[in-house]
Amino acid sequence: MAKRFGGQYSPGAPANSPGTTADTGYAQARRSPVGARVNLLFFWPVLLLAKSYFGPPTQFLTTLVGAMMLVLAAWLTREGVRAHAAYEARKVARRPAIPRKIFAAILTGLGLGLAGYAAFGLAGAVLVGLLGAGLHSMAFGLDPLRNKGFDEVGAFQAQRAEHAVAEASAYLDQMAQAVQRAGDPEVQAQLRRFQAVVAQMLQTVQDDPRDLSAARKYLGVYLMGARDAAQKFADLHQRNPDGQAKPDFLQLLADLEAGFGAKTQKLLLADHADLTVEIEVLRARLQREGVCVE
Repeated sequence: MAKRFGGQYSPGAPANSPGTTADTGYAQARRSPVGARVNLLFFWPVLLLAKSYFGPPTQFLTTLVGAMMLVLAAWLTREGVRAHAAYEARKVARRPAIPRKIFAAILTGLGLGLAGYAAFGLAGAVLVGLLGAGLHSMAFGLDPLRNKGFDEVGAFQAQRAEHAVAEASAYLDQMAQAVQRAGDPEVQAQLRRFQAVVAQMLQTVQDDPRDLSAARKYLGVYLMGARDAAQKFADLHQRNPDGQAKPDFLQLLADLEAGFGAKTQKLLLADHADLTVEIEVLRARLQREGVCVE
């Protein structure tokens, strides 16, 4: 069955269609940590192979193995930069399980040394390899080697929060897939606004895993129900686009958005209240020590 095209600039588009000021779908957007200097690492192996292509076969094979190491190092560097950015964005985070940037620096040194062995000999290859590994470490840094914030909240509680956030993110992804299958722009815009509100709650729980107990029902039961509702809506909407399923689902998303937003504000207010209590306790201690606090 043919469907009429609709979008942000189509006639009759909803006021909160994607791209309008009321659409908060991109409120949580972040600049990608992977920039040109990371992507440029994939270019050098190709240039290295092109240069050695017309040389002796033995030198070309050696350079080929070195280039493959450099490609693997570039991929590890890209993933390591992303993992480091995610680590820095959270107040409580585990160190990366695999030190990707450290392995990438080692592979860069080995790849450059192997590729330069035929041209510079063993001593020159070792020097080039050490120089390449050192420059890589200076350019991209090392991986975080310690957990962050676990002393304050406890490793077990932080692990529970990580699991809950991952589960909630999976529910959101499944909702997005179902709504994408329905193919309705208005519903997709409403879902993006709901996702932005949920992302604020997830960020709050990540910053302070102690909030998980108060938010667990929202991140588990409510999101699971919303996922199931999205899948049923997609099935009904595909069979009958003009039925009652769309307005009912839009109302559900609006109610969920309001509920999640109100709960997030309560969590933030509770965190602020905890900070106020700690400040008052410190002020009382200072006064007992004879320190004048204005």
